[in-house]
Amino acid sequence: MNVADFLIVLGSVLLAMILIVLIAFLIYMLAFDRNQKSHSILRNYPLLGRIRYFFEKIGPEMRQYWFNSDTEGRPFSRDDYEHIVKSAKYSRDVIGFGSKRNFEEEGFFIRNDMFPKLNEELKVDKEEKVLTKKYILLKDPLFMQREEKREDEEANAYLLHDDEAVVIGPALEHPFVVKGQIGMSAMSYGSLGDRAITALSEGLALAKGAWMNTGEGGLSPYHLKGGVDIIMQIGPGLFGIRDKQGGVDWEELKRKSEIPEIKAFEIKLAQGAKTRGGHIDAEKVTPEIAAIRKVEPYQSIDSPNRFREFADVPSICEFIEKIRAHTGKPVGMKIVIGGNDSAEELAKYMKETGKGPDFITVDGGEGGTGASYQELIDSVGLPIKSALPILAATLKKYGVRDRVKIIASGKLFTADRIAIALAMGADLVNIARGFMITVGCIQTLKCQSNICPVGVATTDPDLQKALVIDEKKYRTANYLITLREGLFRLAAAAGLDSPVHFQPKHVMYKDDKGVVTSLEDILHEIEGQTAASEQADIKVGQKRTRPIGV
Repeated sequence: MNVADFLIVLGSVLLAMILIVLIAFLIYMLAFDRNQKSHSILRNYPLLGRIRYFFEKIGPEMRQYWFNSDTEGRPFSRDDYEHIVKSAKYSRDVIGFGSKRNFEEEGFFIRNDMFPKLNEELKVDKEEKVLTKKYILLKDPLFMQREEKREDEEANAYLLHDDEAVVIGPALEHPFVVKGQIGMSAMSYGSLGDRAITALSEGLALAKGAWMNTGEGGLSPYHLKGGVDIIMQIGPGLFGIRDKQGGVDWEELKRKSEIPEIKAFEIKLAQGAKTRGGHIDAEKVTPEIAAIRKVEPYQSIDSPNRFREFADVPSICEFIEKIRAHTGKPVGMKIVIGGNDSAEELAKYMKETGKGPDFITVDGGEGGTGASYQELIDSVGLPIKSALPILAATLKKYGVRDRVKIIASGKLFTADRIAIALAMGADLVNIARGFMITVGCIQTLKCQSNICPVGVATTDPDLQKALVIDEKKYRTANYLITLREGLFRLAAAAGLDSPVHFQPKHVMYKDDKGVVTSLEDILHEIEGQTAASEQADIKVGQKRTRPIGV
């Protein structure tokens, strides 16, 4: 037998063995599927059932990349996602041909001025520059990887002028002075990995004028990597400042306040997508995370849905006063608005006592989270465009609006959304998922599982290798700078020299019939609703206090 014949025989034998193994495997699977008791379709149709479950498994990816239109994906459409990515990667946010917005639908529009401001008339800090890097697209062929290069760029930071900086707690020993109106919303180390937190910290610091919120998981060394300003969040679990009994360690709080990067503290009462306590699975609670949070390693953590330290407005205000006295720094609260009277008691107490927060973060129900329950995400808490005007109107009604700054959050990831929020009463805005996308998030919707394939929402060291800090930090900076530039561009179109001057009169609302209403009129109506709610409460209280028989 020659070599050729030998190889033919050997190949035939190997092929036959492979076929036998495959047939045996298929017979085994058929027998297994017909006898298992969990899946009805597999008992009757084993092969078709397996094919069905395969396509079901890849369904989200198929919809995201093939079947959803550019504007219909959720939580972020393909257009939303690409807008963030292109701003971050290429420092460009221009589009061609026309808008994809459906102008037949109802929505808000920014009112342009007949005589917009020229660039040289804008009141922007022209001295601050940012040394960043951006990509230049050279070729984008169909069947080969796109060709691009990264180059250095000196960009204008687009910070507010010193005269118009937002000051939180101006009368305090250590006020928080903010020259950019956009910061990073609460994202804990543990929910995100150390590389993601580091890239965000360094990118925000690179862009200047921003801040990052630690989330309720406590301050980690990765939040401090970039030297960016930090708002330290304190959740009901008191992570990072708790003693062994689970109460507040006031000495530890004092030590944290002495860290120069920490500019303010935020008490988390609720979060738009998670109006309950936080949760982190046991496998995510590494010894390092446990040490940061001051808990036991490799045990799941559930923070309660309410602080044990207080249960009403007077007691939370006393808690705020005590933190402020210990730290000398501004103290705020994060809330979710559920109705017209949600902030009524707080605003009234602030007026009567002079106590209360230095800032309020209002989170809309459309906000994101690492892990929560569907019924809470979908149906508890008002969206930001309803919640924000209610809060601003209530504070204004009681004459305490000037004492407190408002930070808004809830899918405010583009300059026009931010401008409308500012017109509705916000002083500043927070963004979370937009910044996650800048460091690589592709919306696999697996944040709760610790198997994020791009290394963002995971503490798995192998998966985190995908995230290159020295590349992603520039994307974070570019995205933030592009947003701030867009804000100034919108301000100029509205005849304003700075985005701090956006007011209700600069926004119009068009309904689905084409009828236009000014945001001013809408806010007047909301103010009337909050007043009516207060009167109803007074009548109910009077009725309850009447003697029997009267």
